[in-house]
Amino acid sequence: MFTGIWMMDFSLYDLLQYSLTLALIVLLLVVVVLHVSANTVDQTHHEKEKHFLTADGKEESFPSRMDPPSLELSVVVPSYNEELRLPVMMDEAMEYLEKRQKNPSFTYEVIVVDDGSKDKTTEVAMKYTKNYGAQKVRVLTLVKNRGKGGAVRMGTLSSRGRLILMADADGATKFADIEKVEEGLESISEKPDNMAISCGSRAHLEKESVAQRSLFRTFLMFGFHFLVWFFCVRGIKDTQCGFKLFTREAALKTFSSLHVERWAFDVELLFIAQCFDIPVVEVAVNWTEIEGSKLVPFWSWLQMGRDLVFIRLRYLTGAWRLESERKTQ
Repeated sequence: MFTGIWMMDFSLYDLLQYSLTLALIVLLLVVVVLHVSANTVDQTHHEKEKHFLTADGKEESFPSRMDPPSLELSVVVPSYNEELRLPVMMDEAMEYLEKRQKNPSFTYEVIVVDDGSKDKTTEVAMKYTKNYGAQKVRVLTLVKNRGKGGAVRMGTLSSRGRLILMADADGATKFADIEKVEEGLESISEKPDNMAISCGSRAHLEKESVAQRSLFRTFLMFGFHFLVWFFCVRGIKDTQCGFKLFTREAALKTFSSLHVERWAFDVELLFIAQCFDIPVVEVAVNWTEIEGSKLVPFWSWLQMGRDLVFIRLRYLTGAWRLESERKTQ
């Protein structure tokens, strides 16, 4: 009888030991996979991406990210196959910016980043360079498609503004709402090293959007919001609105550490900002759904959900590190 009890206890002990060993092996494999599959921060410019064309077709160099700002505002417009939607957004933006420049202290540039488009996005954007000049509108054509995050990063690192606005090419947000995100930025009283971010937000439109969406898409939306909150960013209701205003210092600090170049890049960007204690404010903006979105509801949300888990795990395991951490190694 005692022998039987002892053997049972021994078997339970062995089972526990084997389970712990297996769990450790699985954990080790996960860490190895996260490190091996982790991409590095790619800030390199292809030789063709170091230059832009002037209105008369001459080639000039983009500035270095280390150069001091020489303008008040840079507007970075990531564009992939946007020959049809881009003109509407650009017409609205240029009308606003030109009116505002009647104040001599306000200077600006718009950088349209063609993210390896297969249509005539570059040709359409170049029409604005010819109309307004290369000091106001520059076109950065990427040699290959990087994704929206990669396009915004490349445009940001080629900009000259004291403030940098990320604005989607579809024009879903009223461009005049830049004044709202500017007010949001100004409302931040303490800006460490002059770093701050003001995010346009559609959170106030959530009830209306839920009423218009299918049950399945609503489930995906709330599931994504939960994953963002659980793994990465807290305190920001809408991380994905493509209308964000950065101080130059905040933009360079966050984009220098950015790894995710596709749909979930906004989440990593804000995660990095919170890691660096960069103050972030959320501001309600006007937003209208525009046809022609590149976002495929199910697969894009699935990819973003995967990226959210990977963002957290890769930073947690040291597969990814922030820019300042790498410099001290």
